Amino acid sequence: MKFGGTSVADEDCIGRVVKILSHYRSTGNELVVVVSAISGVTDQLHAIAAEVETARDEPPIETFIASMRARHEKVLRGVAPGEFETVMPEIDSRLDNLRTILTSVYNLRELTARSRDYIISFGERLSAVIVSAALREVGIASRPMNGCEAGILTNGQHGCAHVLPESENKIKSRIVPLLTEYVPVVMGYMGCTGDGIVTTLGRSGSDYSAAIVGAAIEADEIWIWTDVDGVMTSDPRIIDDARVLPDVSYLEAMELSYFGAKVLHPRSIEPAMVKGIPIRVKNTFSPAGPGSCVVDAEYHDRRVVKAITYIEKVSLINITGAQMIGRPGVARAIFTALAGYDVNIMMISQGSSEANISLIVDDEHLKAALVALNDVMENGYIQDVTHDRDVVAVAVVGVGMAGTPGISGRIFTALGNAGINLMMISQGSSEVNISFVVKQSDGPDAVRVLHDEFGLSEEDE
Repeated sequence: MKFGGTSVADEDCIGRVVKILSHYRSTGNELVVVVSAISGVTDQLHAIAAEVETARDEPPIETFIASMRARHEKVLRGVAPGEFETVMPEIDSRLDNLRTILTSVYNLRELTARSRDYIISFGERLSAVIVSAALREVGIASRPMNGCEAGILTNGQHGCAHVLPESENKIKSRIVPLLTEYVPVVMGYMGCTGDGIVTTLGRSGSDYSAAIVGAAIEADEIWIWTDVDGVMTSDPRIIDDARVLPDVSYLEAMELSYFGAKVLHPRSIEPAMVKGIPIRVKNTFSPAGPGSCVVDAEYHDRRVVKAITYIEKVSLINITGAQMIGRPGVARAIFTALAGYDVNIMMISQGSSEANISLIVDDEHLKAALVALNDVMENGYIQDVTHDRDVVAVAVVGVGMAGTPGISGRIFTALGNAGINLMMISQGSSEVNISFVVKQSDGPDAVRVLHDEFGLSEEDE
């Protein structure tokens, strides 16, 4: 069971978590818990790390440490007063280590990727010891474990590390023997290299941690506890009557997560998919709700389209040039150059004339992408590169679309009738996802139009 930052945001939230865990433990389940940092803490750690690197005057390290201590002390006193004298010194020791690394960054005026990972891992280092103490407070034997202790072995790619295959046996040997007696509380988001150097797993890294641990111990299910009722047909901030999907296939969940649905991260699905382990998404604040289950089988309801989502903060890049036509190696030159600048490409479309390639990249990667493509242009492979940041990418997802005639026609007719212009279209061979690009101002309307077109607010029959 993984609990996100909003699920452990304060003493009341952790109290709910303890009730949930107590219930399932009392019914005979063996549990492993993975926790995120307390809500907002990781962002604060990112901010203070950047501030101390560039500070001209003495940075507010002591003020920051005092603030962190006060917040975590308040939570600890609220959920585990009987454990306070034992656990608070441990929290103070971790904060001392955080103070030391922040001071070193300030003195050196250098924040390396390795140092940043170490700093931002402290959110989970603090939250896990509190959740574990809260369990002991109600009589449940528990022990906290950092990612390294749990056996999460990664490569050295700081900021978005990948878990190595040899982790499976390490995790299994270190966690399974504890389960009859303890509820381990694993610090999410972090692992370590073979040399013991701390790494972090990127956005939604705690979900990834939970999936890796669940797959390694061959759990019956992996539960992601969050602040929403499950995987929904669309963003409820856009669609008032968006519906919770009771069942979603691994492939659908992966497509939705790639295209902005933040309930699950794509990397959290793959380990479970390999082992065929269901992932259940539930709401910590409404635990009796059924939630959504991500399953191996391709669950079909009467609708061929399951959900619609979209990504903001993306940029459209158009690459053109008559010299591209029929010239071998153009695509290789483009994508090799982009890869060399660590640019992640989210969507690709190419006209049959071969004179145009369109790409969607994250806004943060746009500058690097343009530099990379300028190198390609100087080598004579392409003639012109233009970009547009005023766009969003919309994805229509459903396993039922595969092999069903007329779905694209319904999508584009509905959008045309609503006066929404399409700037780019992309579809993979799986036919599970049809995605397209529209002006940013048209994004919410496009989602509403298609949500209505396919009746996604209607309950299953």
